[in-house]
Amino acid sequence: MVTMIKLSKRLKDYFIATRPWSFTMSLISVSTGTLLAAEEGPISWGWFLLVCIGILCFHGAANTFNDYFDTLYKVDQLDSPTARYRPQPILSGLLTPAQLLTEAVLLSGITVAIGLILSFIRSMLVFWIGLIGFFACLFYTASPIKFKYKAFGEFLVFLMWGPLMFEGAYAVQRQALSLKVFYISIPFGMLVGLVLLANNIRDIEYDSRQGIKTIGILLGTRRSLRLFIALILAVYLYTIGMVGTGVLSPWGLIVFLSLPKAIQLLRDFMNRIPEAADAITAQLNTFFGLFLMISLILNRVVPL
Repeated sequence: MVTMIKLSKRLKDYFIATRPWSFTMSLISVSTGTLLAAEEGPISWGWFLLVCIGILCFHGAANTFNDYFDTLYKVDQLDSPTARYRPQPILSGLLTPAQLLTEAVLLSGITVAIGLILSFIRSMLVFWIGLIGFFACLFYTASPIKFKYKAFGEFLVFLMWGPLMFEGAYAVQRQALSLKVFYISIPFGMLVGLVLLANNIRDIEYDSRQGIKTIGILLGTRRSLRLFIALILAVYLYTIGMVGTGVLSPWGLIVFLSLPKAIQLLRDFMNRIPEAADAITAQLNTFFGLFLMISLILNRVVPL
């Protein structure tokens, strides 16, 4: 009984280390890509389920690699803002560095295995999309590239959770790529990128001491906030443009139900950068993404 309790706690620690509360981003990306594929023909729910499992393992691997290397390079320390509002696996004592790295490698192995199955059975497009995503995931914080520390983090997050995941899920179902899917992926990818930008604005003072470069550091707090505001505005204007040009049906305007959340977010940021800035920003992309999915479903049920 004691052994079972210890095992259960250990598994819980490994699960927490993946930051499961962030997985909604990945599920929304691949679900939206699949819904867009459904507009052009039948879809396989079995392959969709495998995509979901693979993308959750990928996301978990990205998060664990990120925490491992941030700690290894001493970017994350006990006084870091991140460690104050969420359990950083190593700094909080949940896992040792070796345990966290082992988890990251195991999750990566599952991701690669699923990716190869999807590539050889469904479409080799998945292989090339997955290769780019895995390269970006590993070298996001790992040597010798360390994209995150050179102000490329926001772009890579946009690329992975926007075009790559949307197109990858679509390719599994349709064995092709789609310009429409690419266009629709852009606003959601931007909102996921804003989660990292929010994190980097909050951490400007701390990150400056660590000798790394982020957009927040390069622009400073004032200009970074202006960029943050401009990008949120661009997301909604871009959506109007997609509806106006027929990329999205008029149902696409449902995403504006997330606008109150965006306005509240901007008010909070203008008043004082919240300690959980990235988590609060993530709520906006969750609302936006869910409303986007609802709009696609409604367009199939009641076309306008």
